[in-house]
Amino acid sequence: MTASSWTLDGLGEAFESQVRAHCESGPPSYEVRVHRLDRLGAALSKHADALVRAISADYGNRPLAGALAAEVLLQLEEIRTTKKNLRAWMAPRRPQPRYFRAAGVDAWVEPTPLGVVGVISPWNFPVALAIQPTIAALAAGNRVAIKMSDLTPRTGEALRQAIAEHFDHDELTVVTGGLEIATAFAALPFDHLFFTGSPAVARQVQRAAAEHLTPVTLELGGKNPSVVAPDADVAAAARRVVAARLANSGQLCLSPDHVFVPRAKEREFLAAAESACRHALPTLAENPDYCTIVNDQHYRRITALIEEARAQGAVVREVLPPDEQRPPASSRRIPFTLVTNTKPDMRLMQEEIFGPVLPVLPYDSVDEVIRQVNDQPHPLAAYWFGPDSAEFRRFVARTRSGGVTRNDFALHASVAGLPFGGVGQSGTGYYHGQFGFDTFSHLRSVAVSPEAFSPVSMLSPPFHPRLEKALRLTIRVCGRRFRRLASKEITP
Repeated sequence: MTASSWTLDGLGEAFESQVRAHCESGPPSYEVRVHRLDRLGAALSKHADALVRAISADYGNRPLAGALAAEVLLQLEEIRTTKKNLRAWMAPRRPQPRYFRAAGVDAWVEPTPLGVVGVISPWNFPVALAIQPTIAALAAGNRVAIKMSDLTPRTGEALRQAIAEHFDHDELTVVTGGLEIATAFAALPFDHLFFTGSPAVARQVQRAAAEHLTPVTLELGGKNPSVVAPDADVAAAARRVVAARLANSGQLCLSPDHVFVPRAKEREFLAAAESACRHALPTLAENPDYCTIVNDQHYRRITALIEEARAQGAVVREVLPPDEQRPPASSRRIPFTLVTNTKPDMRLMQEEIFGPVLPVLPYDSVDEVIRQVNDQPHPLAAYWFGPDSAEFRRFVARTRSGGVTRNDFALHASVAGLPFGGVGQSGTGYYHGQFGFDTFSHLRSVAVSPEAFSPVSMLSPPFHPRLEKALRLTIRVCGRRFRRLASKEITP
């Protein structure tokens, strides 16, 4: 089915074909799952150039090296590590207590496929955020349908062609189309729905999924704070914060949205940040290394946030290369912009910016930072720049976020074996590695009673005359130990 031919009827037929295939074939073997992952890796690697060029065309300009690394290479590495661990993840797990085994009870947890999984991918990393959850879902033995963002149509078509070359549509298919198709996709009775995007759209997706009680994993964003510690190397911290904010021109759910800087070091940080930006971007207007804003609507939204803040008293510093003017709006190139003297009620400080704009907030104590972070919805990420100090540990312990990285950007979402996900407004559920495998598996319990007797017979009549006495004695012994432990004083 071509990109232009997706219809509501065609969407329903594609879904039903995956449901039938899953029911008829049953849970796939280890060998089948590995072969699917190998074919996915082959599709990505063979079509890597076509995929990243399509992404760049959808953006206007997106650096090919960055796209190759984030969109393709990291996904190939995720496939490799998934294959390496898959046999162990699929194995039955035996967590039952020793006394159950001693009584002759056998029990285990068996990871089983959910069935058909829907993945809704966003526009900002359209291939990576379609493929990452797909890797986990295929490894868990599911069939997968991917809905690509209509803001990146060239990328959607390129990925559709790559996948169609290596997969039957009832194993893995890529759906493209606009709002009508997207709305219908979210309303299909998937066995699990995975969505990456904004909280506003997530609410609509969750409402649609609720009709069928479809479980939903939401990977959202947030106002990710970064903190320059009181004892940090300010220049080094500025270089890394700027580098993080320039990645994809800030169009990244893990991007640091604003930075807290010790009040006495604010000027030092601003100077270091400007210097770091000028070093990274010696030119702006025609620089192929600078990612443009994805479309005119997003460009206007970001520039409106800046101008509204300026009108309300914020100080705006656009970091332009020497002898260059601000690029025209038609280029969708927003200069890296530092904003100071902000107020909490500014729209710039309320909305996720998703652009190369960095508000700088001075602070007097780490406790003040903690209060301000906790006054906002929980972000997807929090960043700390400085040594591993008691203040860093207090910040981690007393704030909530999807993850934390110290002295770098998005490392907590990149290290193999760590779960990735949000909390509260920044998402529900998690994936990556075995955490993704478990998200897309039903962990089914299986128990086997011994032939000689039934351990649960004490729940049904007839009851032995001595049973009540034995139960009371057991409870008394257990209770005595709990009361002794409960009476101890502890230090909070």
